Amino acid sequence: MNPEPKPHRAGFVSIIGKPNVGKSTLMNALVGERLSIVTSKAQTTRHRILGILNGDDFQLIYSDTPGIIQPKYELHNAMMAFVYSSLEDADVILFVTDIYEKHDEEPVVERLRKTQDTPIYVLVNKIDQADQADVEAKLAYWKEQLPNATDVLPISALNAFGTERVLQLALESLPIHPPYYPKDELTDKPERFFAAEMVREKIFKLYKKEVPYSCEVAIEEFKEDDEIIRIRGVIYVERNSQKGIIIGAKGEALKKVGTWAREEMEKFFQKKVFLELFVKVNENWRTDAKALTRFGYQ
Repeated sequence: MNPEPKPHRAGFVSIIGKPNVGKSTLMNALVGERLSIVTSKAQTTRHRILGILNGDDFQLIYSDTPGIIQPKYELHNAMMAFVYSSLEDADVILFVTDIYEKHDEEPVVERLRKTQDTPIYVLVNKIDQADQADVEAKLAYWKEQLPNATDVLPISALNAFGTERVLQLALESLPIHPPYYPKDELTDKPERFFAAEMVREKIFKLYKKEVPYSCEVAIEEFKEDDEIIRIRGVIYVERNSQKGIIIGAKGEALKKVGTWAREEMEKFFQKKVFLELFVKVNENWRTDAKALTRFGYQ
């Protein structure tokens, strides 16, 4: 007799936490693909990005979300809306913190304390940067802060330590359900989105201070044939002075962004890429509802 097939599990796993705790690194490790951009600067992730991991009898749909912040303008409000919407439809919550952080009496922690029906796993990241005593103290702190959490686990997302255990626990916590997406899908975002994100990542890595936070990238043309992908992108900034910084002397800074981004795209798309970048000013786009809608935040 053939064994009974396993019931199919599927559901949404929300990855939340403050900026720079390693949420994007964790999702990339869990999915096995580099879907979320990763930089050393805070607030790099602005959207809710789904990473879909499929097996014969499961579909795990991870949500990488923006870091939890106190909003200062409309863009921040939109980013926090992504965080809270991911909590509303979550079947499992992965609350990522690290060995350095405390979240005393913050709204999201209070909300997690009141969450009763959804499994919550607190993941204390970057344990490779601390000694055992500090790790144990931080685990004890979170067990006290979130007594309703299903478990508190030490991980190192960068070194993939503990991530297999996280994947297994998330899978076991999913409801029995048919897949939500076709089994060959990796994400809900179109290719244009990832092209824009790769440009934005290089801006974060190349420029300093406020400039990367004032930039948004829109892909205005994405044409693919058998041999090459032709992409035209626009980097929007808020002021003329920022436009000059992005372009740089004799266009060298913009050229470097384009070269780095094109190399990243060719690895991601597995095809030759021709990339053109332009810079335009859209004053105060971060507080402009129309601009935020056009850029996909609302």
